Amino acid sequence: MRLMSESRRGGPSGRPERGGSGRGGSGRGGSDRGRSGGGARSGGKPERGGRPERGRGGRPDRGAGGRGPRRDDRRQERPERTEDQKIYDGPPIPDDVSAKDLDKYAWQQLQSLPEKLRERVARHLVMAGILMAEDPETAHKHALAARARASRNGLIREASGETAYAAGKFAEALSEFRAAKRMNGQQLYAPMMADCERALGRPEKALAYDTADVRKHLDEAGQVELTIVVAGARRDLGQAEAAVRLLETENLHSASRSSWVPRLRYAYADALLAVGRTEDAIQWFHRTVAVDAEHQTDAEERLAELE
Repeated sequence: MRLMSESRRGGPSGRPERGGSGRGGSGRGGSDRGRSGGGARSGGKPERGGRPERGRGGRPDRGAGGRGPRRDDRRQERPERTEDQKIYDGPPIPDDVSAKDLDKYAWQQLQSLPEKLRERVARHLVMAGILMAEDPETAHKHALAARARASRNGLIREASGETAYAAGKFAEALSEFRAAKRMNGQQLYAPMMADCERALGRPEKALAYDTADVRKHLDEAGQVELTIVVAGARRDLGQAEAAVRLLETENLHSASRSSWVPRLRYAYADALLAVGRTEDAIQWFHRTVAVDAEHQTDAEERLAELE
C-alpha cells in the first residue's frame, strides 16, 4: 500500500488530535434587570442597593429564571452526528501525523484536490497505512473518511479497497478495486480482486483474472500473488494437481528476500500435501521457514504437526 513514507513506518505517538473549541456562542445577552427586594421607582429602574448580582466579567448571572440557556445547555442540545457524518469525520488523527508522511507517489495522486482538503485526506491515508496490519477496521474507517471527502480519486478508492480487503470485507473491497480500476486503468489490483472472488465462493471468477493481458501489467510480486490465488481457486474446484503444476511455473528457488518468496513456498508445500506428497511438503515447509523471518506463515506449526 503506497500510503506512508519510509520515515513514518514506525507508527504515530498515539496522542489524540485536539478537536474543535466546542464554543456554543458568544454568551452575551441583555442584563437581567429584574426588580430587587428594595422596591423600584416609577421608571422601572431598581433603587440603589437593589442591583442584581453580577457574575464574572461584570455580566449578570443567569440562573433558572434568566433569559436563554447557558453555554453548557446549548452544547448539550446539539444533535447527534448521523452515521454519514461520523464516517466523514473519521477516527481521530494524532497531532504528529503529517500529510508529508504520505508516500510521494500517493501525494502526487492527490494534487487535483484543494490544499486544505488534500492535507486532511492525506493524513487519513497515512493513518490507514500505519494501522492496516494491526488494526484493519480502524484503518478502513480512515480510508472511508478520505473517500467521503474525495470519492472520485483513484488512489483513495484503492486505499479503501485495500483496507476493506485487510478487514475481511471482500464484497466491499471488490467494489472499491473495480472503481479504482475504472478511474486509473491499473491492473495491479488483479490478485486481490481474484482473491475476493475466491473468498466470496466464486473460484471460477477468480480464474478469469489470469490472462496474458493482466500479467503483462504486473511486476514480479504481483504475478506471484496472482499465481498463488489462482492455484488456490484450482484447489477449490477440486483441481489439486493443476494447482501444484501452476505453482511450479514460478521461481520457487528464488534468492530474493521479498515477502512473496515465503508465501509462494508455503502455498507450494500446502498444495503438495493436498495431493499426498507428504515428504515433499515437509521439505518445502522447511524451505519456507528458512526465508520467513517476518513469520508471515505458520510453516513452523505445520512442521510440528507433520514431524
